[in-house]
Amino acid sequence: MSDAAHTYDASRTQVIEGLEAIRKRPGMYVGSTSQRGLHNMMLEAVSSAVHEVLARGAGSVDVTLTADGGVRVADDGPGVPFESVGDAAAPGLEAQLTRVYAGRDPGAHRVARLDLFSVGLSTVNALSSRLTAEVRRDGAREIQEYARGVALTPPTPAGPATGSGTTLAFWPDADMFETTDYSYDALVEVVSALALLNRGLRVSLTDERPPGGAVTERFEGGVRDFVAFLETAAEGQPVHPDILAFEVEDPRMAGSVEVALRWCDSGEAVVRSFANSRRTHEGGEHVEGFRTGLAAAVTAYARERRLLTAADPDLDADRVGEGLTAVVSVKLDRVEFSGATRTLLGGAEVRSCVEDAVRVHVGTWLERHPEQASAVVDRIVRGARRD
Repeated sequence: MSDAAHTYDASRTQVIEGLEAIRKRPGMYVGSTSQRGLHNMMLEAVSSAVHEVLARGAGSVDVTLTADGGVRVADDGPGVPFESVGDAAAPGLEAQLTRVYAGRDPGAHRVARLDLFSVGLSTVNALSSRLTAEVRRDGAREIQEYARGVALTPPTPAGPATGSGTTLAFWPDADMFETTDYSYDALVEVVSALALLNRGLRVSLTDERPPGGAVTERFEGGVRDFVAFLETAAEGQPVHPDILAFEVEDPRMAGSVEVALRWCDSGEAVVRSFANSRRTHEGGEHVEGFRTGLAAAVTAYARERRLLTAADPDLDADRVGEGLTAVVSVKLDRVEFSGATRTLLGGAEVRSCVEDAVRVHVGTWLERHPEQASAVVDRIVRGARRD
């Protein structure tokens, strides 16, 4: 072969930018081209809507799987203008739909982050065969149409508007995904958790697809309600009537931790953990802090009541956790995940803060509710002695 055939220089480098890069390698931006990636794409839109709603404290997000295979995500937030307003403003909706990573800083606020890599709405636009964006703001409606990430029209006035908000309707591109069929059951689990973790947020999921059509689920509540929700699918009966719940702000981790728990008479533990409303399937430092703090609180109470002797070892976390249903949710200004999957939370300060909060609040609850505490701790100590 000639020397020219072996030559490699800048002329042989191919640069792929913007939405073209997303369409060239969709799995890099939504995790895969399977149904899992399809769901991650939709969650980018849901995450953006939730952010807008929670930025003003409360509101609704309505997600609809339309009969023709599309998805509609509507919120009643302030309405994201198509163009940026002011030098310090976040990028407008048009920029968010066409520029990779354009949007609010995903790590600077304690907002729900359901998306996989925080690429932004550009992923939704690039991987949709068509998309319609509607903004309701200052009494007027504006609409813009896209096809495979390319704007077909500029933002166009569409008459008066009642209320405010942003609506994205999009149809996943069959050329990008192995399937464009969403799993209603999988999405119910995600949106229910989202509402239950964020007081003041109301979320609905509607499936208009045949054969059922127009099935709607609505969720709102808090972590206390989340534990009750998880218990409906668990075996066994509660050992004590009250669900223990608390929330603590801790500047050491620049965030807050919210916990709810109750013991049941079954042996299985059900612990759901979240970081900024994202499920941490692999756990992480917040879960380790929860387990350590809970074991310390129960052990201290058992020793104070002389249910454990000086010769008895401390109660271990696995024994204390038997039959436990719990939700551990941290909301941080800066979230530190371990690994690219963002399902394992890092941060040593998170562990110590959660451990301290759980030890203090569970210990206080045990002291103030002696009858319920006796039912819980006696059961745990008897089980430890059987071992």
